[in-house]
Amino acid sequence: MDKKLMVVDDDPDILITIRNIFEREGFEVLTVDSGADCINELERGFKGIILMDIMMPFMDGWDTIREIKNRGFSKNVMISIVTAKGTSHHEKMRGLESFIFDYISKPFNVAKLISNIKNMTAS
Repeated sequence: MDKKLMVVDDDPDILITIRNIFEREGFEVLTVDSGADCINELERGFKGIILMDIMMPFMDGWDTIREIKNRGFSKNVMISIVTAKGTSHHEKMRGLESFIFDYISKPFNVAKLISNIKNMTAS
């Protein structure tokens, strides 16, 4: 997988922080602040890794992942959840487990996040 990363989060501080971390690691980083914008970028041809927040207004992360699956975009991306919600066993996750590579809790350990994403690029 190419070193392309899309960060989907409604918190501008998270978007800036993750962009800075991964640009230093040689990634091409795209940041969007909503599920709808994520879908728009996929329609424009984005392929790579998606770091998806769950708690977002209007279209949450689960709804966004479901839309990615329903539109057939999942074959071009690998998705990791990055969220302050502490559990990976959410009822809205049912049926989406095979589309989620990793589940990372905020606040995250930067070294572990980098390692996890680098493992995804090697897959």
